[in-house]
Amino acid sequence: MPVWSDQPRANPEPCREGDEGLFEIHARDGRARLGRLHTKHGILDTPTLLPVINPNIRTIEPREMWDRYGIGALITNSYIIWKHQQLKDKAQTDGVHELLDYPGVIMTDSGTFQSYVYGDVEVGVEEIVEFQRSIGVDIATMLDVFSRPDMKHSEVASAVDETLQRSQVSIDKAQGVMLNGPIQGGLFSDLRQKSATEMGKFDFSVHPIGGIVPVMEQHRYREYAKIMLSTLPFLPSNRPVHMFGCGHPMLFPMSIALGADLFDSAAYALFARDGRILTPWGTEKLEGLHEWPIMMPCIMSITPDDVKKLDKQERMELLSKYNLEITLAELARCRQAVRDGNIWRLVEQRSHQHPALRDAFLWLTTNPVTADYIRLNKDDFPLDEITSSQELSNHGDFEDGWNWILDSQLTPRKGGEQWAGTDTFSRPHIIAARNLLLDRWHPRTSGGLGEDSVMILYGQSGPWRDKCDSVVAKILQFVPGLEIMINTPIGLVPYTLEDLNPFCHIEGPDWIWKNKLDMVKVTQELELFGLSGRSIIPINLRTDNFETLVLNSLTGYDSNIDVELVDGKIMIADQELFNLSQLNLNRLKAADKFCVLFNLSQEIASEMSSSMEFIVNKYGRIKNVLSASGKHLASFRLGDGGMSLNNAGAIELFARRRRELPNGFTKTAISPYCGEGLAVVVVDDDAEPFVRKGRNVFHGFTIASDPWLRPGEPCLICNQAGDLIGHGVSVSTADDLSSMQKGVAIKTRDGIKDGE
Repeated sequence: MPVWSDQPRANPEPCREGDEGLFEIHARDGRARLGRLHTKHGILDTPTLLPVINPNIRTIEPREMWDRYGIGALITNSYIIWKHQQLKDKAQTDGVHELLDYPGVIMTDSGTFQSYVYGDVEVGVEEIVEFQRSIGVDIATMLDVFSRPDMKHSEVASAVDETLQRSQVSIDKAQGVMLNGPIQGGLFSDLRQKSATEMGKFDFSVHPIGGIVPVMEQHRYREYAKIMLSTLPFLPSNRPVHMFGCGHPMLFPMSIALGADLFDSAAYALFARDGRILTPWGTEKLEGLHEWPIMMPCIMSITPDDVKKLDKQERMELLSKYNLEITLAELARCRQAVRDGNIWRLVEQRSHQHPALRDAFLWLTTNPVTADYIRLNKDDFPLDEITSSQELSNHGDFEDGWNWILDSQLTPRKGGEQWAGTDTFSRPHIIAARNLLLDRWHPRTSGGLGEDSVMILYGQSGPWRDKCDSVVAKILQFVPGLEIMINTPIGLVPYTLEDLNPFCHIEGPDWIWKNKLDMVKVTQELELFGLSGRSIIPINLRTDNFETLVLNSLTGYDSNIDVELVDGKIMIADQELFNLSQLNLNRLKAADKFCVLFNLSQEIASEMSSSMEFIVNKYGRIKNVLSASGKHLASFRLGDGGMSLNNAGAIELFARRRRELPNGFTKTAISPYCGEGLAVVVVDDDAEPFVRKGRNVFHGFTIASDPWLRPGEPCLICNQAGDLIGHGVSVSTADDLSSMQKGVAIKTRDGIKDGE
């Protein structure tokens, strides 16, 4: 879609018949998502801004917004149109699109905000919806009851209940027109949850989060974040979330990371009228500027001093365009961050640019769910952040909201993890990756020499296999009970998972690896891994005589280690024994990856791996995992340390499933179902022949799913008869499958043919 073009744009094509009101997701980064909302006046790409247009005061013409800026939707106020007879007559005669001279998606507000500003409005609940329908809007809004931050719980509860009572009659009056169902609740999380849960039961198309303008005006961004986290997890996944009245670019990254899809605001014009410009870090007054903080197309040939000399109207129009361009640029930056998997990193960066935003970020990221992680890294966190964590300890709704974020994270993911100090620990996908390790990986229980010890390799970044694989293989051949862990800047990782992102690829200064081993932190973390009470053998990988150090550290097992040092290298004289040691290490790696990445129990993973064979590349890295009969079960991915499943592997894993197949949908939950195997998705009969041919599974064709389904994780696909018909990689959560009706749900890797 062209932006800042001087050429007229073609009018939008209506969505396909039957798709009006449907919302699909085509990319995501945790709860941040890129979507498409289907309407009569085009398909709207989200996240996006709907600029507010006052039909009486048009600072920037709607047609210019469409042609020059590529804006696909705007919002205007139906109450203002209804109240002014001339506007009302034209809108009812020619339609609102003709009234505004705008061909794209038009949403209208109902007058609720006017009731907050000016008192009660004159129009009725049914009348305003019927009026919006009569003027041809794409998305109308019911007349809800505004709740202010200063209202008592009983007053807000009454507003929520009244809005709920108005919902069905408003939907009936809309007669099929897409309708907004606003969520109220003030600052009370229980009422926000109630509003979201109950409003979600009605047939609304979009859910605006209402009552947030006073919170934003007072820079109460912590409360803003609390409102989002106590609301969004309880809304249906198949409906866009609209932050009503939010249009300041500094709030976009955090809002999008928490699941917002739509924004609207008149800030671009209101701030310009006051001689101020918007930036991603706040606002600046024109009178104090001699240089533009950010260069945008509309001011490329003019300085702030030149703008000050313009008459008031020209100055306001130019600053309005500047503010709009800044806003669009920040939204584009957010969308690209979602595509790149870096939205949370952008949230971190923006949080350092405003104290109130930083406060909200700390509230989000220092919480009970990550309390263990924070305690392990308490020296890196300021005291006030720990205090924030304690403050939240009694808020179960926060834990639900944070788990909602964690259970949607893609891990492992490609690319390096950029180090950003203490903020690095707070990234949801890193916390999710650690949770998978702590929940799904378990120490070996077969016993044997060394089971009372754990070796910690530290002091050097990966890849560790180049330096350590041969040594580890030889040592484990003689001390099989020894657990070996690697210390990374974001925590311990078992050596068998040494190539797993994000642990193996952290980009940052060398000192984050050189730091001295913190034995207190290591001891606490070993306890989380189920390795408490073991003696710790620290091995600094920067030591020149690394292998000598390893061998000497195991002097207690000398009589059992039939090796020798040659030029500082550990050698096994028996070549057959040496080959066996390499094979056994590869089997341990495969078993642990099957546990962590395929959610197998340790018992099943160990049983499967005991007879596995491998194809390795010239560098000794595993490429393919084979069964004893030579069937290709899975492949090790080089980009992120993950695993890709093959048909034989899918059939093997499905045959070992012990739980009954799912029957319907339940709420997404990852942690309680560790060891249950890959999640199963059941599709209807119409989808079966396409899945068997390797075609993707689309929303609307799934009828059941295990609750531990999450984006980026392999899954098995079954038909209604309970037969395995394919396998793929989910792009959805279980919640998504229960409500979404359009878009890809599962990217199928391969289908299972009859008799295979």
